[in-house]
Amino acid sequence: MNAWEKYFEILNEVVEKVKTTQQDNIMKAAAILADTTEKGGIIYGFGTGHSHLVVDDAFWRAATPANYCALLEPSATGNQEITKSYFVENTYGIGSLIVDYHRITDNDCMIIVSNSGNNIAPVDAAIRAKEKGIPVIAITAVEYSDYLKTKHKDGVKLKDVADIVLDNCSLIGDAAVEIENFQMKVGSTSTIPNIYLQNAILTQMVELLVQRGFEPDVYYNGHLAFMDENCADHNDKLVEKYFYRIRNL
Repeated sequence: MNAWEKYFEILNEVVEKVKTTQQDNIMKAAAILADTTEKGGIIYGFGTGHSHLVVDDAFWRAATPANYCALLEPSATGNQEITKSYFVENTYGIGSLIVDYHRITDNDCMIIVSNSGNNIAPVDAAIRAKEKGIPVIAITAVEYSDYLKTKHKDGVKLKDVADIVLDNCSLIGDAAVEIENFQMKVGSTSTIPNIYLQNAILTQMVELLVQRGFEPDVYYNGHLAFMDENCADHNDKLVEKYFYRIRNL
């Protein structure tokens, strides 16, 4: 079997494990999102380092809720000066600053993504959110997090603070494939199940809201909007609705 085939096989196993073990927490997380949306709140996604890819994936794009806001702190995402971002995401105060700066309230909720659940900024963001009564959904690798020595001075990891923990079942070391005569595994295992989980709870949120008789705000694909005036008008109205509520829209 080629390395790429092994990668597909292992990632499919990870995703299947997520599907079979996280059903209850997916439904609980989706209910939090639905409650937040029904009362007019914003769903804030936050992740540092490569975890920011997950929250960026759901922000202002086709088939995603318009009340979702990605908190993309440039110094912590690694899009620029990537090696510096490691130090930023392990600096005390950054996470709590994000929560306060964006004026997140208990009318809103947060999805915080951290594969290790062990970096300072995501943990601090979760702690600050809990202090303010903001529901927190964590997407993290529980087994990997348990394996790691705690960084935070309070002795906690993201999974210890969040209201709901979604386990991405990522492998220890975030690596999938062993290659003969090569000392380390290759092929990350966290981003794919992370995105599965976030899309799962956002999709389930929409179904719950529709079942409640509430119509959620969801974007059409931009190409459909280009070809269909009704789709374009729908998207434009959503941007106008949230433009002054979501800072980076």
